[in-house]
This record gives sequence, structure tokens and C-alpha cells, in this order.
Amino acid sequence: MNHLDGNALAGVFADTLGVEITTAIGQCGSCRRSFELARARASVTAMGAVMRCAGCDSTLAVIVDNGHERLVNLSGLAYIRVARP
Repeated sequence: MNHLDGNALAGVFADTLGVEITTAIGQCGSCRRSFELARARASVTAMGAVMRCAGCDSTLAVIVDNGHERLVNLSGLAYIRVARP
């Protein structure tokens, strides 16, 4: 499977949560590294996507689209910091 950067998930996050992640800062809940989420690694399939820490490869977020709803799990992130417009 090819890995993309976090920019590949920008549209999904914007549509689902109203958050622009290309400039948002996240902290990995595992290694505590803070970084722009655009630098995270992403794997995208027809069913959804997985975002992984660029430092330790821990799962940060899982997004699943079952056709009726979109499920978002952000449990791998300690936080997401988003600048106000």
C-alpha cells in the first residue's frame, strides 16, 4: 500500500469535522511528538483512511465510510491545535 502525507486527508477532515488539518498541529498520544498533521503518513482505500505518526508509526486517526455514515476515531492523538481564522 502506498503511503501519502496527511494532506491526502484534508478534504475528509474538512467535510466531516470542519477542521483544516494541513496547518493544524497534532500531538501523537504514543511518542508525544508534535507536528503539522500534513506531515503525518496516510493510507487511503475505498473504505476509509488511516493516519499514522511520522515519528513512531502509531495510529493517530482512523476514518471509515460505510456509505451511510462516516466514523472517525482520533484516539491516537493527544490533541489537535487549530488556529482560529
